Amino acid sequence: MPIAVDIDVMLARRKMSVGELADRVGITPANLAVLKNGRAKAVRFATLAALCEVLECQPGDLLRWEAGEAGDAGDG
Repeated sequence: MPIAVDIDVMLARRKMSVGELADRVGITPANLAVLKNGRAKAVRFATLAALCEVLECQPGDLLRWEAGEAGDAGDG
């Protein structure tokens, strides 16, 4: 997928655990792991906003576009 998720980077910068972030955002650690590992097919704006609020960052700090493989062009 050409969208890369950098939640790990922000967690390290904030010295915060996945469990703490999930608790403060109001999602399960399992759902946060799916998002964090780039396996999510979508993210709600409310979840993205909560992540940005807790991590004190902008959406672009968490998500970035990367040129994907040829097979990625038709996804989504």
